[in-house]
Amino acid sequence: MTLHQILALMVIALMMAVFIWDRFRYDVVALCFLLISVSLGLVPYDKAFTGFADDIVIIVGSALIVSAGVARSGLMEAAVQRFVPHLNAVRLQMLLLVGVVTVLSAFVKNVGALAIMIPVALQFARRSNVSPSVFLMPMAFGALLGGLMTQVGTSPNIVVSRVRAEMVGESFTMFDFTPVGATLAVVGIIYLALFYWLVPQRKRENVSVDEAIEIRNYVSEARVPKGATVIGKKITDLVKPAEGNAMVTSILRDTKRVAPLPDTVIAEGDVILLEGDPKALDAIVSNGKLKLTEDRIPSENSGSAEIEAIEAVIGKDSALIGTSARGLNLYENYDVNLLAVSRQGERISERLREVILHQGDVVVLQGRQGILPPLLRELGCLPLARRTILLGSVRRGLIPLSILLVAIGITALGVVPVSIAFFAAAVAMVVFRVIPVSEVYSSVDGPILVMLAALIPVSDALRTTGATDVIAQWLTIFAHQMPPAGALALILITAMAVTPFLNNAATVLVMAPIATSFASGLGFKPEAFLMAVAIGAGCDFLSPIGHQCNTLVMGPGGYRFSDYPRLGLPLSFIIICVAVPALMFWWPLQ
Repeated sequence: MTLHQILALMVIALMMAVFIWDRFRYDVVALCFLLISVSLGLVPYDKAFTGFADDIVIIVGSALIVSAGVARSGLMEAAVQRFVPHLNAVRLQMLLLVGVVTVLSAFVKNVGALAIMIPVALQFARRSNVSPSVFLMPMAFGALLGGLMTQVGTSPNIVVSRVRAEMVGESFTMFDFTPVGATLAVVGIIYLALFYWLVPQRKRENVSVDEAIEIRNYVSEARVPKGATVIGKKITDLVKPAEGNAMVTSILRDTKRVAPLPDTVIAEGDVILLEGDPKALDAIVSNGKLKLTEDRIPSENSGSAEIEAIEAVIGKDSALIGTSARGLNLYENYDVNLLAVSRQGERISERLREVILHQGDVVVLQGRQGILPPLLRELGCLPLARRTILLGSVRRGLIPLSILLVAIGITALGVVPVSIAFFAAAVAMVVFRVIPVSEVYSSVDGPILVMLAALIPVSDALRTTGATDVIAQWLTIFAHQMPPAGALALILITAMAVTPFLNNAATVLVMAPIATSFASGLGFKPEAFLMAVAIGAGCDFLSPIGHQCNTLVMGPGGYRFSDYPRLGLPLSFIIICVAVPALMFWWPLQ
């Protein structure tokens, strides 16, 4: 081995050790080892930042924006309420999520299938009062397993089909992968449903100050307009989407107050007073198609085109003290709406526009971006750290889901690469105002993208220095001394081990010729060995960097680098034990 090959292997080994040690944040570790690789000459100066333009970085960043757009639409929450309203057991929720992602991934790009279901996982996590980390990593692993079942399920299957056509003269067909892939998927789903607890419940490490704000007693009010879905239904049906985080405090019908008993029937024109946290209030309003009574469209001439809601505390010298929204003519004079009020230690029973505001009250004001900051200073209010308040926001209905399905469809048909399709989908989310421009960059997990961009040239040093060729030579020599099942397992294990440091398609291109050559050298048919390469390249369960699905859930799940082997190492062992006999049964070696 040359000096550079030895150094490349040492840098990779040391970097993985530091990742597993988990004392430093992952993006800082990746940047440090990028600099080390450049200083050692493993990564040329002009290649140091190529990772920032890599397709994987674009796919992950775009998928985060697309997933946020789908989540913001509220469609997935509505689907959960409609189809599985009483599914509260964590294990059953796990089976549903992993099962759906696995089946979808067999026919669409696995990162797209995962992006569709992440909002549902977040909804289940809130419903069951558990961390999203309980669901997200098993879902990512399910997406990888689902990709094994068809030719179009994942890139390694497509590449290995092409390699077989070049070497044998006949490509694998669409469902040649299904018998073994479906077997592995079923076994994997059972394992994930039983042993998901191996991953500790995590919270996001890069939680911003705004996400730490927790105000649960906002009071708001909404009118039941014509066509509302809750007309004729009971109060219990209205508050069901809030999942216990909001309640109806009063109903105003004509000039009377109606007691909000659970079996009270809602009628058109009712004004409903609500109390709860912002997300729960928004769930009630959006699912019931209610109309916030104080939600009027601000003038186009005031500020930017973006309408947002902001939380603020009424200061001691505020002009709002001792007056109400009606008395101050808030909308007419300032072009903003009062959407909700929170008062510590006291329940507000008046209509929102009649509430006499006190010092220390927290209010939610809605208006155009350009006027809200100066207005808060004028009114003597102290803005809280900005966070997304969906209450009163405009929903775009089926637009975000349609954008995602179009992106998945054109990639499945091979019209454009995945990176272009998802980048276009992310741009479409902004163009169609599914996500406000102010929230786009907060949807992208910066540390994850920086880590990926820094690791790509470092990992590629294994290939550029020729270290992978040396490993391949050792592998060939060693495999000749093993029984058939051992040789097949060795190919599978090696492909699994190499995948985190090369992208999975590159792993197939490196490993497939090796697998074919020593299969013929041992007198075996090459199909089982090529399938083993595809399975190994598609099953990276040990790190967040080998596949974009694993990377996609790292930020939302708050995972650490060392969390992946906890759940993934036993799964990898199970895949090896099941795949080898399954391959030998469906694809006989002789």
